[in-house]
Amino acid sequence: MKRYMYVSFVVLALASMVLAACGPAATPAPVATQAPVATQAPVATQAPTTAPTVAPTAAPTAAPTVPAPNCPKLSDAPAAPAAGQLGAPDNPITIAFVPSGESGTIAKASSAIADCLNQMTGLTYTIQTGTSYAAAIVAMGAGKAQVGFLNTFSILAAQAKFGIIPALINLRKYSTNDLDPDKGLSGQLEPFYRGQFIANQASGIKTFADLKGKTFCFVDPLSTSGYIVPRIVLAANGINPDSDFKATQNAGSHPNVAIAVYKGDCDAGVTYINVITDPSTNLAATYPDITQKVYVFADTDRIPNDGVQYIKTFDPKLQAITTEALMAMAGDPGGKAVLAKLYAINSFQKIDPSFTMYADFSAVLKKAGVDPASLIK
Repeated sequence: MKRYMYVSFVVLALASMVLAACGPAATPAPVATQAPVATQAPVATQAPTTAPTVAPTAAPTAAPTVPAPNCPKLSDAPAAPAAGQLGAPDNPITIAFVPSGESGTIAKASSAIADCLNQMTGLTYTIQTGTSYAAAIVAMGAGKAQVGFLNTFSILAAQAKFGIIPALINLRKYSTNDLDPDKGLSGQLEPFYRGQFIANQASGIKTFADLKGKTFCFVDPLSTSGYIVPRIVLAANGINPDSDFKATQNAGSHPNVAIAVYKGDCDAGVTYINVITDPSTNLAATYPDITQKVYVFADTDRIPNDGVQYIKTFDPKLQAITTEALMAMAGDPGGKAVLAKLYAINSFQKIDPSFTMYADFSAVLKKAGVDPASLIK
C-alpha cells in the first residue's frame, strides 16, 4: 500500500474543530484477524486513476418477510424491582443510541429492542436517541443513560472521559468494495470495517488531489469513519479539510452522505463500506441508479466496530442480565432481524474494558494527534 506523508498541522486543526463541534447540539466469529497497528496513522487504499467502471443497476427486490422477535423470559431474570429502584416502571433503564442511520428506522428498531429486553428480564427499559453523537456520550456521562449503543470513536471518548465499560462488540458480515484489500473476507463475521470515500460521477474526482475546490460531505464530528479517520487520511494525502474544499457539511448520517453525493449537493463524501449497497439502508429502493451515479475512489484502514457499553455505576447484576438478553436476541431470527435493522448488527461478541482492538485504535488516534477524551466537554 502506498505510503503517504502525514501533515501534522492539519491534524491539530482537526482536534480544535471537533472540540468546537461538540458543544450543545448527535458507523463482525471471534477475532481472528489482526487489530490496526498502533504505530501508524490510518491510511487509504486509493482507486486507480482510470475512469471508474459503472456498475449495472440491480432491480430492487421485495423485502423478505421476517419473524417477530421471540423474547421469552430468562430463567435467571431478577425479581421485579420495587418502585423507585432502577429498572422499575417509574425509573427505567435508559439505552442511548447514536443517530448514525435514518431516524425513523433507528426509532422503530430501538423500541423493539427495549420491548424485547422488558419481556426477557422483567425490568423496564426505555430508549433515547441523541440529536448528535456527542449527546449520547453526554447522556451516559451524566448518568442519564445506563446502556449505550455508541459508535467507535464515541466509545473511546466516553471510556477515557467517563470510564464507561465496553461489554459487547458488534459483529457484522463484512461489507466490502472492489478497492478493499480485505474483500476476500466478504460475508464473514468480523469485528472491524473500513470507511470509503465516494464521489458523484459528474464530479470528475479520481484521486485525493481532485478534491481541492470541491464540496464535501462528512457525517458527524464524532463519527469514526464519517469524520475522525477521514480527516486524518485527507491530511496524510495533502488535503486540508479546513481550507482546501469549496464547502463542507455534516449530513448527520451515512445514508444522508450518500444521498447528498447522489443528488450533487456534495461532489464527494465519506461513509462506511458499503453504504451504497447496504441492505439495511436499501438506498437503491429509492434511488435505483445510485450505483451508476455514485462510486468509490478510496478506502480507509480497518476500524474496530461499535458495540454496547455500560456506565460504571450500573449494577453489575443488571449489566449481566442485559448482556444475556442481548446475546439471546442475537441468537433469535426475529431478534437478529431487529438488530440488523438497527445498525446492521449480525451478532455480538463479549469483550472486556481492555479489549485490544479498541486500545490499539486509540493509540493510533493519539499518535495522529487526536485524543478522544479531550474532544468531549
